[in-house]
Amino acid sequence: MTTALLKAGQECSQIIKETARVYWTLVKVMVPTLIAVKLLDMIGGTEALAYLLSPVMQLLGLPDAIALVWAATLLTNIYTGMMVFFNLALEQPLSVAQVSVLGILMLLAHSLPIEGAVARSAGVGWRATLSIRIGGALVLGALTNLIYSHFELLQTPSTLLWRPEGSLDTSLAEWALNQAETLLLIFPIILTLLALLRLLQLLGIERLIHYLLFPVLRLLGIGKAAANVTVIGTVLGLTFGAGLLIREARSGRISQRDIFLTLSFLGLCHSLIEDTLLIMLLGADLSAILWARLAFAILAIAILARLAFVQRKPDTAPTTDQA
Repeated sequence: MTTALLKAGQECSQIIKETARVYWTLVKVMVPTLIAVKLLDMIGGTEALAYLLSPVMQLLGLPDAIALVWAATLLTNIYTGMMVFFNLALEQPLSVAQVSVLGILMLLAHSLPIEGAVARSAGVGWRATLSIRIGGALVLGALTNLIYSHFELLQTPSTLLWRPEGSLDTSLAEWALNQAETLLLIFPIILTLLALLRLLQLLGIERLIHYLLFPVLRLLGIGKAAANVTVIGTVLGLTFGAGLLIREARSGRISQRDIFLTLSFLGLCHSLIEDTLLIMLLGADLSAILWARLAFAILAIAILARLAFVQRKPDTAPTTDQA
């Protein structure tokens, strides 16, 4: 009994230490990036980006004003983009098809400074992250718009399922408090994830997950060692998936190639539950923001996995500076 308790205590201590290392790695990346993005927004960076994106909106069948929504989402997060959308005075309501296209843009490409910095720490460089996520958003958005327009699908006016009572404008102190709360919440989430992964290993469920996911992972070109991280990132979000990938990479259990492909997949398809529900509140259709996104991510990464530059050995696969 004493031996079992001692072993359990050592296991808990090890998990807490691992959590602290992963958490500190994420904090070192996220805090400077959050401050830089806030300063950029204060000097008009969001409006400038929206101006550059306006011509792209026309190609996707969206009003120019919607560029501000995507610009805010790109630099900050989906919540901010939603607030901009709610406060945007459009001349006429968007159709369900248009909101669905906007939802695709927001889901595939958001929080790029933060998530890009985290991905870079895991070994995937900025050029790869921006190319895959912004490029993927534009390609899928354009295809979806083309299909909806050609077959005249979902052309009825969209309906907002929820509207916030708060204002978009917040003080610097309130912003700092919100960011601090978010950063503090990350630690118990990572602790829970690592404890859950360890429990799955002890119960043998991890092997079952690998077995069930093997066909999909094989199609994506991702090794079985990345199965747990792929599931966590897909359900909870890229930041948590990348945080665990950093841990696995340092342990040597996951190759650089698997890291690149996993993060590429998660860049296109992560937080399937929360983010999808958020965009549904804007009036988007599930066919685009869930099923089309999932199918596109699988197809895109399956193609990417078969390209020459990701077929190389792990030691010559894209690194932080190469990708």
